[in-house]
Amino acid sequence: MSTYDVIIIGAGHNGLVCAAYLLKAGYSVLLLEKRSVPGGAATTEEVMAEDAPGFKFNLCAIDHEFIHLGPVVRELELTKYGLEYLYCDPVVFCPHPDGRYFLAHRSVEKTCAEIARYSERDAQKYQEFVEYWQRIMSAVSPLFNAPPTAIIEIAKNFDRDSFLDLLAVLGGTDKILDFVRTMLISPEDLINEWFDTEIVKAPLARLASEIGAPPSQKGISVGASMLAMRHDPGMSRPRGGTGALTQALVNLVKHLGGVILTETPVEKILIDDGRAVGVRVSDHQEYRAKRGVISNIDARRLFLQCVDPTDIDAADPNLRERLERKIINNNETILKIDCALSEPPRFEGYNHQDSYLIGSVLIADSVNHVEKAHNLCTVGEIPDQDPSVYLVVPTVLDPSMAPEGKHTLWIEFFAPYQIAGAEGTGLNGTGWTDELKYKVADRVLDKIAEYAPNIKHSVLARRVESPAELGERLGSYKGNCYHIDMTLDQMIFFRPLPELANYATPIQGLFLTGAGTHPGGSISGMPGRNCARVFLQAQKPLNQVLKQTQNTFKSVWNRFR
Repeated sequence: MSTYDVIIIGAGHNGLVCAAYLLKAGYSVLLLEKRSVPGGAATTEEVMAEDAPGFKFNLCAIDHEFIHLGPVVRELELTKYGLEYLYCDPVVFCPHPDGRYFLAHRSVEKTCAEIARYSERDAQKYQEFVEYWQRIMSAVSPLFNAPPTAIIEIAKNFDRDSFLDLLAVLGGTDKILDFVRTMLISPEDLINEWFDTEIVKAPLARLASEIGAPPSQKGISVGASMLAMRHDPGMSRPRGGTGALTQALVNLVKHLGGVILTETPVEKILIDDGRAVGVRVSDHQEYRAKRGVISNIDARRLFLQCVDPTDIDAADPNLRERLERKIINNNETILKIDCALSEPPRFEGYNHQDSYLIGSVLIADSVNHVEKAHNLCTVGEIPDQDPSVYLVVPTVLDPSMAPEGKHTLWIEFFAPYQIAGAEGTGLNGTGWTDELKYKVADRVLDKIAEYAPNIKHSVLARRVESPAELGERLGSYKGNCYHIDMTLDQMIFFRPLPELANYATPIQGLFLTGAGTHPGGSISGMPGRNCARVFLQAQKPLNQVLKQTQNTFKSVWNRFR
């Protein structure tokens, strides 16, 4: 029986980040991954090797913004282990049915000049809108980079600029109330308050809905910050695909002596006298953990599938019911389409330039178009009569991902996990079949062809993954890439539940990380880093904790003297 200080379930990017920090602190770490490759939602794979050799595809995550709001890349020195980021500019291209188009550059000024072609007022308001959200992100990012209840750590994360931005956002009763109101309203309400033209409102609504909810939903207005972040800190992709971030983390973990076992799904957490002491994997082999077990899979699946009910009830008799009933999933997930192309899409009716394809391309004809695309999912309907689509041609920025002169196409189409009226049929009873997924994919490509007609004859091969297949591959509850919804009621102190929000659990030695913990999904590494800090803190005797607290107060005081 093998023994390590720490066992981490799941080698997604947060699990790897967590492992790296623990290894650097001197602990031995074993990561157990159910797939044949590490990375979770952050992989780049050659999945059509027979039909399209040499084409590499990002199977889920693609655009990286949030990782630049934290210190993970710098602290772990990931550039030394092969990570190189390529920044996108332009960052968004959104063609409209009438021949107009929205084009956002990394430069706010250049973006405003594009908007001014349609509305001088919206151009001016866009400048103000971006500045407002960038102040908010600067003010709240210290909260992202610490456990949600670690007030001292959060305070330590503030520097002069972020503190001034905090004062600008919350300085005075009126500003505080306005900020609270902004957080409570919907992206649609917010966008309508700021802008007049659909040319600006539609792409903002589409990006806000990347949270996985319709733009009319209250409490997700923070999604409107997505475009502001593409200006600063900027939107980037690792050279070689998202999987290059994973590979850099794998290189670091192995360099530090960590062990990663793939094709090793965990079936059970071993609990002894109320403490997590190891895991049992699918071949009934056991691995022991001297210090603790950290789960990179979501809390619901961890406790309800991998822990004996008697062990949960002994630690917290209410936890099982709360996990089953308090964690919400609105049924919206992704149908993923990857294509190998002989040439890039050409938006000939829109003053086409290949540079428009460097960032993301949004098919969002209006706010109402986006609303229908997301709202139908919540009631189990597939919004494929008039699809709204998020697509990327990664090889325009990074030609290394395809044979010379060829391209890849990444398509994200929001769809329901459980199809209404099809319960008990298809994969895992969701209603999704191969026949249906290909039919939906055809309609998505038909919609793209309305703007880029050459797409039809340029597809050399394609791979379509239904929401049910994506959920099965990632091991995510109802196919939710964020583990649970990114709504205000399931963020910060409430993610995934108040009693689990600080990465620790009622079972001693059992910790949580991953997208289902603070600060949520996307590529950031923050949940992994924060969890590692909580774990390391739990290993320290009280006098060390008091000494660290004293040093933290001194650091904060000196910063603002």
